[in-house]
Amino acid sequence: MSSPRRVPRYFAVMPAGGSGTRLGASIPKQYLELDGMPMIRRAALAMLAAPWVDRLLVVVAAGDEQAAPALAGLPRTSVVAEGGETRRASVLGGLRALRREAGVADDDWVLVHDAARPGLDPAALERLRADLVDDPVGGLLAMPVSDTVKRATTATASSASVAETVPRAGLWLAQTPQMFRFGLLLDALARFDDVTDEASAIERAGLSPKLVPGTLSNFKVTSAEDLVTMRRLFESTATGQAAQ
Repeated sequence: MSSPRRVPRYFAVMPAGGSGTRLGASIPKQYLELDGMPMIRRAALAMLAAPWVDRLLVVVAAGDEQAAPALAGLPRTSVVAEGGETRRASVLGGLRALRREAGVADDDWVLVHDAARPGLDPAALERLRADLVDDPVGGLLAMPVSDTVKRATTATASSASVAETVPRAGLWLAQTPQMFRFGLLLDALARFDDVTDEASAIERAGLSPKLVPGTLSNFKVTSAEDLVTMRRLFESTATGQAAQ
């Protein structure tokens, strides 16, 4: 008689070691307030809304004293000071901590979600899991590009002009969570140190992540304008709930 098939578990890693200097705030952006709650707590709650996420590991920089109080009382959540100089280094540190502390298997799933994406919709998270449940590799939430795309002559916004128009057919904007088999992602991030997200590491390993439609609310807070928009989003949601 064959043994029962092992059911993979789901883990989540949230890199939160950045300073958010582009936003120009006096504290790292993940600790800025959104409708009475730190942004990082909002992002963590969005992940924990899925009961099938066994554990959320938040990766912060050494000496960070704000994460623990910001996340106090959340279930299935722990904080580790494994943050590195880059996103890739922080995620890799988190994966290695999960391997040590939780005995994660290679075929388990790991979801990597930005602390600066508190607008993650529960339906999008469920769609990601449903679309990838039997996939051997994994994939990510993303949005098809709908606007006309221009390539600039320079990376400096104040002096840029149009170099060319880029066909938008087939172009997508990557979001998070990005969800992959644990062993594949750990190996890919360990091998390639110049990647900007988890999907690009998987691509460098010769694999093709699946694209799963995300939502407009799941944008990353990068600029002061983004913060204003996200605050309005949460304020409008709270107003709508109070009116019901």
